[in-house]
Amino acid sequence: MNDHLYRWRNKEIRKQVAVIDGKELPTLILKNAYYLNVFLRKWLVANIWIYHDRIVYVGANLPEQLDQIEVVDCTGKFIVPGYIEPHVHPFQLYNPYNLAIHAGQTGTTTLMNDNLPWLYLTNREKAFSLIDDFMQLPVSMYWWARFDSQSEINEEQEIFKDEEVHAWLQHEAVVQGGELTAWPQVMRNDDRILYWMQEAKRMRKPVEGHFPGASEKTLVKLKLLGASSDHEALSGEEVFNRLSMGYRVGLRHSSVRPDLPKLLKELQELGITKYDFLTMTTDGATPAFYENGLINECIQIAIDNGVPEIETYMMATYNAAEQFHLEERLGGIAPGRVAHLNILSSSDNPTPESVIAKGKWLKKNGKLIKQELEVDWEKYGLGKLELDWQLTERDLQFSMPVGLKMVNDVVMKPYPIRIDANTEEITNSVDESFLMLADREGKWRVNTIIKGFTKTLGGLASSYSLTGDIVLIGKCKSDLLQAFNRMKEIGGGIVLVNDGKVIFELPLNIAGMMYDGEMSSLIEEDKMLKKILIDHGYQYVDPPYNLLFLSSMNLPFVRITPMGIVDVKKKEILFPAIMR
Repeated sequence: MNDHLYRWRNKEIRKQVAVIDGKELPTLILKNAYYLNVFLRKWLVANIWIYHDRIVYVGANLPEQLDQIEVVDCTGKFIVPGYIEPHVHPFQLYNPYNLAIHAGQTGTTTLMNDNLPWLYLTNREKAFSLIDDFMQLPVSMYWWARFDSQSEINEEQEIFKDEEVHAWLQHEAVVQGGELTAWPQVMRNDDRILYWMQEAKRMRKPVEGHFPGASEKTLVKLKLLGASSDHEALSGEEVFNRLSMGYRVGLRHSSVRPDLPKLLKELQELGITKYDFLTMTTDGATPAFYENGLINECIQIAIDNGVPEIETYMMATYNAAEQFHLEERLGGIAPGRVAHLNILSSSDNPTPESVIAKGKWLKKNGKLIKQELEVDWEKYGLGKLELDWQLTERDLQFSMPVGLKMVNDVVMKPYPIRIDANTEEITNSVDESFLMLADREGKWRVNTIIKGFTKTLGGLASSYSLTGDIVLIGKCKSDLLQAFNRMKEIGGGIVLVNDGKVIFELPLNIAGMMYDGEMSSLIEEDKMLKKILIDHGYQYVDPPYNLLFLSSMNLPFVRITPMGIVDVKKKEILFPAIMR
């Protein structure tokens, strides 16, 4: 059925009930299933009856007639609910469809997704229609309603106005407000966002925070303002403090912050034995990080670090469902729940050998089952990127006195530019490069110098960025122009040029932001991109995230945004964008 919250229609419910009376046949039975009962926190033996996309019976009985039913003998196997990823950014080079299929085949059958790029890339009507299409997937796809842009953009008031935010909050596929990156504004005086937070809570939709390094006083105030959860704790002590205030806490293990082993160790040292308010998240990692799966990998880390097995599965299933008030539908194996189940070879190996999602096989006995649904991205105005403007040598003027110095993938500080930027090429004896953020529509540009990104790369052009605008980084202006022109020619993506030669290109044919292809292929491309950039002097962990974070106003200390170069803490534009 195509209902976001799985309110089955009366006719469907009557048929499900008729299965119990023997008037309808189950579509699938898992016989002799040793399954995790999340309500009792025990492993029990039962027969699990599934009727299309719903579990209808879990118990000792079997139907009288089995010859027309698919029956799978699960003797010796362990059955757990499908895993839930509570904090997903499904646009990190991959697209939501391919991420969902990849996630599902490794056991993560429910994704709670960021809606931010839909706000930039398409209109509300098309976005809602696309969300409806995603409901055809066997993986359950839910969404957030963002309250802020996470950057400084010219269209902020238009994108985030009452009508738009309310429409998203009221959509049944939307299960939370946030993540709230503009919390300093709310703390000061932004009653508009505060009102949206209260509206979300009124609808019984939690508000997720984004509170890295927040003090006790700040966390208390944000709880009073309406925050429900947070995934930004960087230590066991920070997790402990959030739990003590009643926050639900997502323990993060991402490509930029692979913190889960450290957090679990420190929590155990603090005497934590109850895990009911904890979940686990990969926080939108880049593709290569997902080579072996999503939440299954987090569960394995938790088991390996001494968390009791049942508690690890609870964090990955029921706890997450309860956080979003979906525990009556997801996160358990019981009558009435959506038929998301993972079949494991052993209880300490959470990577499933078979996966059932909405009653359909995504993987069976280790073999992936191909899914036939394809998304027509063009239908939603999300085809290849078409730029109707030219980048010229005149645009490549770099006279800014202040540049951006990378401390790591995330942190950038302002620094005084002392090199001569009035040159065709910056010498390889320094780790400084030209940096430009250019409007996707060609109306404005922001030019400066970035320190720490590369020592030798001639030019990088990327249509992949937080705001969907164009990023250029490199040491040679002619290579930058060539990279931009090639990126434009392939319809958007990431292109690297060195010494006048294209040395790497990754087409992102979905609006210049997302890859339209198999996840396995994208994983290999991501590995190659990182290798080439590291060979050219990139010193950090995750260059795609660095491209994304250049404009992210929730990170310290200075950012390059569509408004210009901005001091994050003071929210001041240090140097404005220049109209072209």
